[in-house]
Amino acid sequence: MPNATSLPSGPFQLTSATLPYDSYTNSPVHRLYQMWQQANCKAALATLKNPSGCRSDLFPWVEVTIGAGSNGYPQPSGFNEYSTGEGSTSMGFYNMLQGDAPYLKFLADNYSMSDNYHQAVMGGTGANHVMLGTGDAIWFADSNGKPTTPPEIQLVAAGSPNAGVVNELADPNPQPGTNNWYDEDGYGAGSYGSPSSGGGTYSACDNATAPGVASVVNYLKSLSTPIKPNCEAGHYYLLNNYNPGFYGDGRNAYADIGNPNESVFTIPPSPLRDIGNALNEKKISWAYYGDQWNAYLANPDNNYVTPDNTYCNICNPFQYSTSIMTSASGRAHNQDTLNLYKAIADGTLPSVSYVKPDGWLDGHPSSSKLDLFEGFVKKIVVAIKANPALWGSTAIFVTFDEGGGYYDSGYIQPLDFFGDGTRIPIIAVSPFTKPGHISHTYADHVSILKFIEANWGLAPLTSRSRDNFQNPVSDPKNPYVPLNSPAIGDLMDLFNFGGN
Repeated sequence: MPNATSLPSGPFQLTSATLPYDSYTNSPVHRLYQMWQQANCKAALATLKNPSGCRSDLFPWVEVTIGAGSNGYPQPSGFNEYSTGEGSTSMGFYNMLQGDAPYLKFLADNYSMSDNYHQAVMGGTGANHVMLGTGDAIWFADSNGKPTTPPEIQLVAAGSPNAGVVNELADPNPQPGTNNWYDEDGYGAGSYGSPSSGGGTYSACDNATAPGVASVVNYLKSLSTPIKPNCEAGHYYLLNNYNPGFYGDGRNAYADIGNPNESVFTIPPSPLRDIGNALNEKKISWAYYGDQWNAYLANPDNNYVTPDNTYCNICNPFQYSTSIMTSASGRAHNQDTLNLYKAIADGTLPSVSYVKPDGWLDGHPSSSKLDLFEGFVKKIVVAIKANPALWGSTAIFVTFDEGGGYYDSGYIQPLDFFGDGTRIPIIAVSPFTKPGHISHTYADHVSILKFIEANWGLAPLTSRSRDNFQNPVSDPKNPYVPLNSPAIGDLMDLFNFGGN
């Protein structure tokens, strides 16, 4: 845009005459410690309107000082505010009143939506999808499913695209002589004998001496209503994106990290309980439809990605699970979207269906475009509405896994060490919604679990998962802030099941 160098401080419309809506855009950083920094939460800043004290005023600063991560490398010589290439990207927004995201706007106008729904984790795709399926954060386990310490320094096989020595423990402390260049963060690269080359993304958040932990935990404890970090002793929690512990065919992927086609950035198989377990126990049908799943399975020599790298393995919360992936019946719940379209046409959709587009259609900045995600959503909505019997008993939730790193001005409720994060869209498409209804009830990804549990009479997944939180009670003068924090809604207020 012609005035890009003279914009005032604050959010700006991303689209313009020179950057139309149908454009690939830059991808802002969205990782856990970066997002905690960007939110800039301090109990001393708390007010009645904003009791978390999160100002969300450091998005551009984090973008230019650390960006998408150091990968354990020293800060490059001559580093400056342009080096990360991210700059003010995080302050851009799509303007639906000016024609951006037209199909999502159509759905919001004709069905119902929430303007107080949040990504559940401060961070990116993998951690948020795990929370979507489990209501909890995943941690590093040994071969018996017990918590153990991940290898701080791990040698990766020669020939692997990640060959070298990696440090897998996160360390957001700044390297000496730098402003905010993390010691250890990212996915790692480098050469043998260079222990600074790493992919630190595990944190023992029960240990106040672990790098980065004290600032978050002390903030949670200092609030007028202290918040439990929900970090167990001896557990190293995954903060960002690592590949799941299983290949699609059920083989242990973590045990195969010596394979040159495999990545060391893989978490071991997990004993974490998920909503699939709960549905199986009650004999309620369900499926996870991952776009390009069939092509992914047909590539056994490099089974994490299809040849064009479009199936999203880190997006499937069930692919991390030992209880799901080690039996043929469990793995059968993982299907391709081709099966989804057939089930819609036949009227045989499972009671609960998760649907994920591939990497070219998911709307992620840089690698996809939002209008492609809109097209993916429209195809499903139109198909379901074309089957009257199915449409009459279906609720479709349309949401994003996370906000892509973009700034948001909404209230953030601290729930534990991992989040919540910024607001993201959610739209409920159903004949039981009231057109244009907007819910202000506080919710996040675990609210979808609460909706499933409320609809089918299921108990919370575990004693510590977030679906134990009560539904919010809010002051009518400030409906966005629960008076009984920590609290998240069950999304039932997006619907009118009474027929009135």
